Amino acid sequence: MADPLPALARLDAIMARLRDPVAGCEWDRAQDFASIVPYTIEEAYEVADAVARGDMADLREELGDLLLQVVFHAQMAADAGAFTLAEVAAGIADKMERRHPHIFGTAGTAAPDWEAVKAAEKPRTAALAGVAAALPALMRADKLQRRAARTGFDWPDAAGPRAKITEELAELAAATTDAERTDEGGDLLFAVVNLLRHSGVDPEAALRGANAKFERRFAEMEAAAGAGFVDLDLAGKEALWTAAKATERA
Repeated sequence: MADPLPALARLDAIMARLRDPVAGCEWDRAQDFASIVPYTIEEAYEVADAVARGDMADLREELGDLLLQVVFHAQMAADAGAFTLAEVAAGIADKMERRHPHIFGTAGTAAPDWEAVKAAEKPRTAALAGVAAALPALMRADKLQRRAARTGFDWPDAAGPRAKITEELAELAAATTDAERTDEGGDLLFAVVNLLRHSGVDPEAALRGANAKFERRFAEMEAAAGAGFVDLDLAGKEALWTAAKATERA
């Protein structure tokens, strides 16, 4: 297996050159943490997409793009005198060893309570502190609910969130303004996340799967109808949808 250190050192040196205040790239020099974050998030999603498609060649490329984002942030921090790429790597290596004492510690050590270890590393006075605001909304809702559940603020079973969904549906139907519909729609989605959590379902993964399924079936509808798809009435489109579902399930 090839040693990754020379390649990583080369990438670090390339980014330092790009950020050089005299000989660097004008675009790279102009960036800051806030301007780069959207690219970082986009690259993380492109990694997830390559994994979902099982495309290993694309995954290798997307991991490189994501690694570049890490190096970019680390170089900006180094420029500001905050920390370096080496410190980033050392920090995560230390954390992995600390969180796996049963692997890297004394033989026979029991696996730790992960949440207890993380809580000891970053003590918090507020149960919901530290749940990143930039997370996708469904994922963040799930994390917030899990944090709250650790304090005992949770329904004992799925009956509670199921009843809450019914309640929120009624409140959404009764809303009379755009602001009210937005508010009640959010409450409804939050309740659905709660039900999925109680059912052991990852809401983000579930919705990604539903999106992919809709795309597949819709594409099959369009292919079956050809150029006349748009002109079909709703009943005709529903018939195509039913046929696409049947084909997929078969």
